[in-house]
Amino acid sequence: MLKHKDHFHGSDLEKIEQIYGIRKEEIVSFSANVNPLGISPLLRTELAEHIDAITSYPDREYTSLRKSMAAYCGCDYENIVVGNGSTELISLFIQIRHPKKALILGPTYSEYEREIMLDGGTTHYYPLKESNDFVLDVDDFISHLDQDTDLLILCNPNNPTSTCICQNDMRKILDNCKIHGIYVMVDETYVEFAPDVSEISSVSLTNDYNNLVILRGTSKFFAAPGLRLGYAITGNHDLLHQINTRKNPWTINSLAVIAGEMMFRDQSYIDATRSLISGERERLYHLFASSERFKPYRPYGNFMLLRILDQSLSASELFDRAIREKMMIRDCSTFPFLDEQYIRFCFMKPEDNDRLAECLLRL
Repeated sequence: MLKHKDHFHGSDLEKIEQIYGIRKEEIVSFSANVNPLGISPLLRTELAEHIDAITSYPDREYTSLRKSMAAYCGCDYENIVVGNGSTELISLFIQIRHPKKALILGPTYSEYEREIMLDGGTTHYYPLKESNDFVLDVDDFISHLDQDTDLLILCNPNNPTSTCICQNDMRKILDNCKIHGIYVMVDETYVEFAPDVSEISSVSLTNDYNNLVILRGTSKFFAAPGLRLGYAITGNHDLLHQINTRKNPWTINSLAVIAGEMMFRDQSYIDATRSLISGERERLYHLFASSERFKPYRPYGNFMLLRILDQSLSASELFDRAIREKMMIRDCSTFPFLDEQYIRFCFMKPEDNDRLAECLLRL
C-alpha cells in the first residue's frame, strides 16, 4: 500500500502513472467528475471543418457564443461574460470585489479560499453537519450572516458532498445577504447534472438580485476541461463592465468559440447525459445505502460522497485498492471537516460503475 500521504486531483493521472506504474490511458477516473460520454458527437464530427477559424481573431465581444449560452441557460446574453475557464472568472471577481472577509460552506472546493488568500482576504467556514447529512440548515446559516462578511461563496450542488440548495432557500439567503451588504457568488459547475435544474439553478434570480453572480463552465458536463471555456451570469451590469474592463481581450480562442456554440445546441447529447447520470445516480445511491459498510449522502450532482462505516478501512486504503485495479476515486481527507472515513466518486458508464462498486464493497 502507498505509505506516503499523497492526495490526487482528478487530473493527476501522470503522478499516478509514475507512482503506481499504471499507464494513465488504462485508468478510469472516478475522481475528475467529468461526463463519461466524452465530448459532444456534434463537436467531434464538425469542429475540424472549422479549422480555418484560427486564421482570424474571434469577435472581441463573443456575441454569438454568449447568445448560444443565453439560449441554453435561459437568460439575456447581455448578462453573460466569458472567461478562460471559470477559474479565471473566480479570480477576476475576487480581484474586483476585493473581499476582506469571505464566508464559505465547508467542506467545499479549495480554489475559492486560495483566490481570496492571494487577494489578501480571510476566509471563514460555515460547516455543513454530518448529522444533517451535509444538507445546509438555511435558518441557522442565515443567523450567522452579519455586516462583517462581504462575500459569500456557495457551490451548488456542492463539491464534494453533492448536496444542494433549492431556489426557494437561495432566495432567503440572498434576501439576508442584501440586508447585510454581502455579495454572493454561486458556482454552478455541477447544476446541469441535477435531477431538476430549474429547481436548483439560480440563473433566473439574477433578474431580481444585483448582489449575485453565477459561475458555470464546460469542463464537467460537456467533458471539455482542456477547452478552458467558462462563463459568468449576473444582472449587475456595473460588475460586468468591471470584469470586461479588467480581463484580457481574446482569452477565448476561435476554436473554443465554435466548439462552445456546437456543444450548447447538441440537445441529443445533453439529454443522453442527463438520462445516464440520473439513472446511475439513483442505482448507486440505493446500492450503497443497502450496504452496512458505507453511508451515502443523497447526491444531486454527478458524484456521490460516502462515509466509510467499516472501521477496518480508510479512504487511503480504498484509494489504493481501487487504483491497483485501474480505477481512481477521491480520498476526501484533505477537504475541510472531512477525514479518512470519506471518499467520493463520480458516476461513469454502468459497466465501470459496477466494477467500482464490486471493488469497494468487497470484503
